[in-house]
Amino acid sequence: MGDPAGIGGEVLVQAWRAGALAAPFFAIDDPERLTALGAEVVEIGEPEDALSLPLGRLAVLRESLSAPAQPGAPDPANAGAVIRSIKRAVGFALKGRAGAVVTLPINKKALKDGAAFAYPGHTEFLAALSGAPLPVMMLAAPGLRTVPVTIHIPLSEAPKQLNARLIEETGAILAAALISDFAIARPRIAVAGLNPHAGEGGAMGGEDAALIAPAVAALRARGVEAFGPLPADTMFHAAARARYDAALCMYHDQALIPVKMLDFARGVNVTLGLPFIRTSPDHGTAYDIAGTGRADPASLIEAVNMAAGMAARRAA
Repeated sequence: MGDPAGIGGEVLVQAWRAGALAAPFFAIDDPERLTALGAEVVEIGEPEDALSLPLGRLAVLRESLSAPAQPGAPDPANAGAVIRSIKRAVGFALKGRAGAVVTLPINKKALKDGAAFAYPGHTEFLAALSGAPLPVMMLAAPGLRTVPVTIHIPLSEAPKQLNARLIEETGAILAAALISDFAIARPRIAVAGLNPHAGEGGAMGGEDAALIAPAVAALRARGVEAFGPLPADTMFHAAARARYDAALCMYHDQALIPVKMLDFARGVNVTLGLPFIRTSPDHGTAYDIAGTGRADPASLIEAVNMAAGMAARRAA
């Protein structure tokens, strides 16, 4: 469902109308909300019902809101419905009743205010629901995939949380996903440094030599074609991107800014390391344009179609 006050429902209805989604799907949402946004809804009772829908109808598994959705005005009263929609989707995926989960953007403050939501974001909540020890966030756009080793923490905390083992394990999960979910037989992983110029031999910080270089060596010892640490400011131009399949970055913005600069509209958030496939549009609730008809469904279309492709490759 995502935050009912954001653009999630709008982009879902636009993507459905465009007929651009590559796999059968259903929404866990309030049918009245989606009808008000212009969808021709069929309420289903079970996930499997989505496989035999009348043409031109959007399958919806009911999750009723507690308060009417007002574009741009998040309401903590609806926090319970938002959280239940996530839990139900994960339950269906874990039981094999859905091939993947695609999440629409949430507002963490509204969830905290309305339901004492204790997680920094979707990624950490999905990991807790599924018992995954190390969720890995990947951002993907045409031409670039990036993974931040540290995610939703203050920048000042990132160097404190980094260690060689965390970098190594994140890189290993990334490599395994590139093989199984993206059909890249021998993935090449570029590893960014933490400091300017990757530390410049210790002159600009010692973390690159002390933490990142040993992690790269450990990944190579495990058969992963990893190389670095590399200066982050020269990793993302076109010629550099041609030399790797994914970039392993040390903190949130180091990974997200290049993807959003390259192709903001079609970026996808993928959570690796879970026992199911999860993707999401790489944008937020966009309260400033909610209800105006200006929301672009491109990222959601990419997210659904990427999830469908990942599911097909796993099945094969």
